[in-house]
Amino acid sequence: MSVLRNLEAKLGGLVEGAFGRAFKTNVQPVELAHKLAKEMEENQMVSVSRVYVPNHYRIFLSPGDREQFSSYEPALRKELSDYLLEHARQERLALTSRPQIEFHTDDRLELGEFGIQAQLLGAPEEEEQAGVPEAAPSAGDFGHTMVYSPDREARPLEPELDRRQALLVAEGRRHALRGDRALVGRSRECDVVVSDPNVSRRHIELRRGERGWAAVDLGSTNGMKVNGRRVNHAELQPGDRITIGVTELAFELD
Repeated sequence: MSVLRNLEAKLGGLVEGAFGRAFKTNVQPVELAHKLAKEMEENQMVSVSRVYVPNHYRIFLSPGDREQFSSYEPALRKELSDYLLEHARQERLALTSRPQIEFHTDDRLELGEFGIQAQLLGAPEEEEQAGVPEAAPSAGDFGHTMVYSPDREARPLEPELDRRQALLVAEGRRHALRGDRALVGRSRECDVVVSDPNVSRRHIELRRGERGWAAVDLGSTNGMKVNGRRVNHAELQPGDRITIGVTELAFELD
């Protein structure tokens, strides 16, 4: 039995039970799985000896669809993660961790439409050992969302960028963030240079996408915390505190 057919069988049991009572939506779980696999295959990063694929996926639903899914998201997240894990194994694609699935609501989507963002989080171990920069530039980006509709071709979701000036306060200095990306670390090549010896040369990157700014850990030695919580990726709000090493950074919008 193929991986997709196996997933169909699993979800079929849920549809006959709890899912059958809840799913009045046009978005079907098996269609989500199919398009997640498509995004996995289309967002590859060629490494030293392997082909890596995204391990972090966000699914955006219309308010009506999200309401129908809400009570069953934990079960669906697990089934979709299992499916992507097995799909990667069968296609001999490498993952840096088990695929993670998130659900979000987007008011711009119509009933039956859904969007998917895919990103590879965490530097492949072999890349670090080979001295390759901690995050390859070809890795996926949360600023790119593909929208799938029942009656239209797949299309990128047009971004609604917040054009306010973003600032990062580090070691008593305010840095204006230019463009859509800003590197933070000890290296003089970074946009924001931090002198803390506990900070990696390229520690984190701030990225502006369609939902605003986000902080992404670049496979650093000591990791990143946002508002005291250790994370690899976090969407940022004005006033958020980012800790790298023993240094606290403040994110602001002017």
